[in-house]
Amino acid sequence: MIRLAKILVPVDFSDYSRSAVQYGCELAKKFSAEVTFIHVVEDIYPLIADPGMMLATPVDLTRQFREGAEKGLQTFIPAEWLEGLSVKREVLTGTPFLEIVRYAREQQFDLIVITTHGRSGLAHVLMGSVAEKIVRKSTCPVLTVRPEGHNFVMP
Repeated sequence: MIRLAKILVPVDFSDYSRSAVQYGCELAKKFSAEVTFIHVVEDIYPLIADPGMMLATPVDLTRQFREGAEKGLQTFIPAEWLEGLSVKREVLTGTPFLEIVRYAREQQFDLIVITTHGRSGLAHVLMGSVAEKIVRKSTCPVLTVRPEGHNFVMP
Protein backbone atom coordinates (compact mmCIF):
# COMPACT_ATOMS: atom_id res chain seq x y z
CA MET A 1 0.00 0.00 0.00
CA ILE A 2 1.21 3.49 -0.84
CA ARG A 3 1.76 5.65 2.23
CA LEU A 4 2.32 9.36 1.84
CA ALA A 5 3.13 11.03 5.13
CA LYS A 6 5.32 13.91 3.86
CA ILE A 7 4.80 15.75 0.59
CA LEU A 8 7.20 18.39 -0.75
CA VAL A 9 5.97 21.07 -3.15
CA PRO A 10 8.62 23.37 -4.66
CA VAL A 11 7.20 26.83 -5.45
CA ASP A 12 8.66 29.40 -7.84
CA PHE A 13 5.70 31.81 -7.49
CA SER A 14 4.67 31.39 -11.13
CA ASP A 15 1.13 30.64 -12.23
CA TYR A 16 2.49 27.24 -13.24
CA SER A 17 3.53 26.36 -9.70
CA ARG A 18 0.04 27.17 -8.41
CA SER A 19 -1.13 23.97 -10.16
CA ALA A 20 1.45 21.89 -8.28
CA VAL A 21 0.43 23.58 -5.02
CA GLN A 22 -3.19 22.61 -5.62
CA TYR A 23 -2.24 18.99 -6.33
CA GLY A 24 0.03 18.88 -3.29
CA CYS A 25 -2.71 20.21 -1.02
CA GLU A 26 -5.32 17.79 -2.34
CA LEU A 27 -2.98 14.80 -2.03
CA ALA A 28 -2.05 15.86 1.50
CA LYS A 29 -5.75 15.97 2.42
CA LYS A 30 -6.46 12.55 0.88
CA PHE A 31 -3.51 10.90 2.63
CA SER A 32 -3.60 12.99 5.84
CA ALA A 33 -0.03 13.97 5.03
CA GLU A 34 2.12 16.90 6.07
CA VAL A 35 2.86 19.24 3.17
CA THR A 36 5.97 21.39 2.94
CA PHE A 37 6.26 24.27 0.50
CA ILE A 38 9.81 25.16 -0.45
CA HIS A 39 11.32 28.00 -2.44
CA VAL A 40 14.97 28.13 -3.41
CA VAL A 41 16.58 31.54 -3.82
CA GLU A 42 19.21 31.20 -6.51
CA ASP A 43 22.71 31.99 -5.27
CA ILE A 44 23.61 35.23 -7.05
CA TYR A 45 27.42 35.10 -6.71
CA PRO A 46 27.89 33.36 -10.09
CA LEU A 47 25.73 36.04 -11.76
CA ILE A 48 27.84 39.01 -10.67
CA ALA A 49 30.71 39.96 -12.94
CA ASP A 50 32.27 42.60 -10.70
CA PRO A 51 30.97 43.02 -7.15
CA GLY A 52 32.47 46.51 -7.01
CA MET A 53 29.97 47.70 -9.61
CA MET A 54 26.95 46.94 -7.43
CA LEU A 55 25.26 49.26 -4.95
CA ALA A 56 24.25 46.41 -2.65
CA THR A 57 26.44 43.49 -1.69
CA PRO A 58 25.47 39.97 -2.84
CA VAL A 59 24.80 39.05 0.80
CA ASP A 60 22.33 41.95 1.13
CA LEU A 61 20.58 41.00 -2.11
CA THR A 62 20.33 37.35 -1.08
CA ARG A 63 18.87 38.37 2.29
CA GLN A 64 16.31 40.60 0.54
CA PHE A 65 15.37 37.78 -1.85
CA ARG A 66 14.98 35.36 1.06
CA GLU A 67 12.78 37.77 3.00
CA GLY A 68 10.62 38.30 -0.09
CA ALA A 69 10.33 34.55 -0.61
CA GLU A 70 9.34 33.98 3.02
CA LYS A 71 6.57 36.56 2.68
CA GLY A 72 5.57 35.09 -0.67
CA LEU A 73 5.15 31.60 0.77
CA GLN A 74 2.72 33.06 3.32
CA THR A 75 0.54 34.78 0.71
CA PHE A 76 0.90 32.80 -2.55
CA ILE A 77 -1.22 29.83 -1.49
CA PRO A 78 -4.97 30.40 -1.04
CA ALA A 79 -5.93 29.87 2.61
CA GLU A 80 -8.85 27.60 1.71
CA TRP A 81 -6.44 25.12 0.10
CA LEU A 82 -4.59 24.82 3.42
CA GLU A 83 -7.61 24.19 5.65
CA GLY A 84 -7.10 21.12 7.82
CA LEU A 85 -3.52 20.58 6.67
CA SER A 86 -0.27 20.34 8.57
CA VAL A 87 1.87 22.87 6.67
CA LYS A 88 5.54 23.84 6.73
CA ARG A 89 7.33 26.48 4.67
CA GLU A 90 11.07 26.65 3.94
CA VAL A 91 13.29 29.02 1.98
CA LEU A 92 16.74 27.78 0.96
CA THR A 93 19.59 29.33 -1.00
CA GLY A 94 21.51 27.63 -3.78
CA THR A 95 20.96 25.89 -7.09
CA PRO A 96 17.23 25.05 -7.15
CA PHE A 97 17.29 21.43 -8.33
CA LEU A 98 20.24 20.51 -6.10
CA GLU A 99 18.70 22.08 -2.99
CA ILE A 100 15.29 20.51 -3.63
CA VAL A 101 16.75 17.01 -4.13
CA ARG A 102 19.04 17.38 -1.10
CA TYR A 103 16.26 18.68 1.14
CA ALA A 104 13.85 15.93 0.04
CA ARG A 105 16.46 13.26 0.78
CA GLU A 106 17.53 14.69 4.15
CA GLN A 107 13.95 15.23 5.36
CA GLN A 108 12.80 11.85 3.96
CA PHE A 109 9.86 13.04 1.88
CA ASP A 110 7.56 10.43 0.36
CA LEU A 111 6.65 12.49 -2.72
CA ILE A 112 7.67 15.65 -4.56
CA VAL A 113 4.95 17.47 -6.51
CA ILE A 114 6.41 19.93 -9.01
CA THR A 115 5.17 21.79 -12.02
CA THR A 116 6.67 21.93 -15.48
CA HIS A 117 6.79 25.11 -17.51
CA GLY A 118 6.35 23.19 -20.73
CA ARG A 119 9.39 24.61 -22.49
CA SER A 120 10.65 22.75 -25.50
CA GLY A 121 13.17 23.19 -28.26
CA LEU A 122 15.77 25.92 -27.89
CA ALA A 123 14.24 27.37 -24.70
CA HIS A 124 14.56 23.95 -23.03
CA VAL A 125 18.14 23.53 -24.23
CA LEU A 126 19.20 27.02 -23.08
CA MET A 127 17.31 27.16 -19.78
CA GLY A 128 17.21 23.50 -18.86
CA SER A 129 14.47 22.02 -16.77
CA VAL A 130 14.52 22.04 -12.99
CA ALA A 131 11.67 19.52 -12.94
CA GLU A 132 13.51 17.16 -15.29
CA LYS A 133 16.67 17.28 -13.17
CA ILE A 134 14.65 16.61 -10.01
CA VAL A 135 12.95 13.62 -11.64
CA ARG A 136 16.35 12.20 -12.63
CA LYS A 137 18.12 12.79 -9.30
CA SER A 138 15.41 12.40 -6.64
CA THR A 139 15.44 9.39 -4.33
CA CYS A 140 11.65 9.60 -3.85
CA PRO A 141 8.82 9.58 -6.42
CA VAL A 142 8.13 12.83 -8.27
CA LEU A 143 4.74 13.87 -9.64
CA THR A 144 5.08 16.44 -12.40
CA VAL A 145 2.07 18.61 -13.11
CA ARG A 146 1.47 20.31 -16.43
CA PRO A 147 -0.80 23.31 -15.85
CA GLU A 148 -2.61 22.90 -19.15
CA GLY A 149 -3.03 19.14 -18.70
CA HIS A 150 -5.87 17.10 -17.34
CA ASN A 151 -6.93 18.22 -13.87
CA PHE A 152 -7.74 15.44 -11.40
CA VAL A 153 -8.70 17.77 -8.57
CA MET A 154 -12.42 17.81 -7.79
CA PRO A 155 -14.04 21.25 -8.30
